[in-house]
This record gives sequence, structure tokens and C-alpha cells, in this order.
Amino acid sequence: MAVLKRNFGTILKEYGLITIGILCYTLAWNIFLIPNNLVGGGVTGIGSIIQYASHGVIKVGYSYFVINALLLILGMLTLGKSFGVKTIFAVIMGSVSLNLGSELIPQSFIQAIALDNGTLMCVIMGGMMAGFGIGLAMSQGGSSGGTDILALLINKYRGISPGKFILWTDVAIIASSLLIPSYRPDGTLMQPVDKVMVLVYGIVLTGILTTTLDAVLSGSRQSVQLLINSKKYAEIADEITHEFHRGVTVLNGEGWYSKEESHVLMVLTRKADLTLLLRSIKAIDPEAFLSVSSVTGVYGKGFDTIKGGSKTDSKS
Repeated sequence: MAVLKRNFGTILKEYGLITIGILCYTLAWNIFLIPNNLVGGGVTGIGSIIQYASHGVIKVGYSYFVINALLLILGMLTLGKSFGVKTIFAVIMGSVSLNLGSELIPQSFIQAIALDNGTLMCVIMGGMMAGFGIGLAMSQGGSSGGTDILALLINKYRGISPGKFILWTDVAIIASSLLIPSYRPDGTLMQPVDKVMVLVYGIVLTGILTTTLDAVLSGSRQSVQLLINSKKYAEIADEITHEFHRGVTVLNGEGWYSKEESHVLMVLTRKADLTLLLRSIKAIDPEAFLSVSSVTGVYGKGFDTIKGGSKTDSKS
């Protein structure tokens, strides 16, 4: 029963954080970017180009959904069904909120919070919000779709950070906006000099977004090492193994002052799981002595994988 409750709680937490991440991402576009006719990267950037070129007839949400539907098939085949389920949820939510947000958010609010503060401030705020949203969704195994799927695929097999991959694909998408006519919300055609400025702002936007994205992902993947000294070490080891599904190493030792035999548990886990793990240990043994230290990298089952292809010796 405890396992079922924990699994349900974990799933609820993951989908809740994915929801918050996608809402942050779509709000960044609806409030700061689209009202300024700005172009970003990814599928949303492609959708914005289509919306500007069609006088707003084809909204971003529609093209966002169609393109992502095709990329999701690739993601499910290569990254697993759990990735597909979470990303389908994120894509549907993103498509709906992109379209509804443009209708539900009052224009007076957008004018006050975004347009009146200038384009550069909108680029900074929009890039930070969008990067945080994508990073939060990806940290829970989901994605806003689009190039994020390709980025996770590349990151799975090669040591290329998602931020760097998204950066270069986004630059290509933003540059393509120079070749396609773009209309402002009032129906006027953007002049070439204005489109050049949109290109510059788009590159700045992408740099801010990808920097924020990598910062969020780095924080969510931090690991810690615990050393636990307790007379109830067997119960604690069973709890960590069965409830948290983490490996435990028992180190035999001797207290130098007491000259008594002791057992120390060594555990590696994600920083995000630390609070719940400490509570479980203290519930078993309030007198347990613990130390927690951060580690720079953990590779192996349940943690990160060393990226890069293996070299084979050639036969002479």
C-alpha cells in the first residue's frame, strides 16, 4: 500500500510539474513574444512564422499540434512509451493553451506587462520563462515537443547537451523567417529592416532560453551521497531498497571511541528525492547519524549514462 501511495504521489508530482512548465512556456509566447511579432526556435517558432504569414488565420496552436504529432511518433519509437505519454499530454496542453491564451489574456494586460516595456525586455522575460518551462517539463521526463524530442534523442546517445542542440536548430528556424512575408496584428506588412531586427532579437531570445534550460536541467539531475550510521541499519537498508529503489552498500566499521563494531550505509540518490528519504530514515531511527554530500557525477543503472560511441579494435 505504501508503494502504491508513493507511486501515485510521484506520478501526480511529475504531471503537475509538467503542467506548470508547459503553462510557463505558452504564457511566455502569448504575453511576450507573439504580440511583438517575435520569432523563436522549435515547432512554436515555425508556428509563429506561419501565423504571421497567414494574417493570424492559422494560429500557432494548430501547426504546433500537427508537427508535434509527427515528431511524437519518432519519440515514442526511440525514447520509450512513458516519454510518449507524458509528451502527448504536454503537447495537447501546449496546443490548447497557445490558442486559448491568445483569446483569454486581456490585451490591456499584455500591453501593460509586455509591450509598454519594450521589445528587448520582452525578449529577456519571454526567453527566461520559456526556458524554465521547457526545462521543468524535460526534468520530469516530458517535453514541449518539437526540437526537444530530437534534443533528448541526441542526448540519449551522444554527449551533446539539449541546450546546444536546440540552439543551432533554433537559429536555422529563426533565419528562415527572413524569407517568408510577415504581417503585424494590425495587418501591415513588416519591412525587411524590421525583419532583420526580429532575427537579431530571435537569436538573443534563443541564447537566453537555452541557457535557462540547461541551468534547470543541471539542477534537477544533481545527485547526493549519504552515509548513514544506525543500529537499525538493516531496516533502513530494506526501506531504501524496496521503497526508493536505490542501491545500498553496507560498510563494516568500528567506532574508535567506543571500540564497538558498526555498520555504515552508503547510498547515492537524486537530490530531488533527498527530503523524502531523510524523513523515512528518521521515522525508523530518530538517533541515526547521517552525512550528506553533493557529487559531481553518478554514472550507472538508475543514474546517468556515459555518452559516446565505443571504440572497437581493428584487426590487422
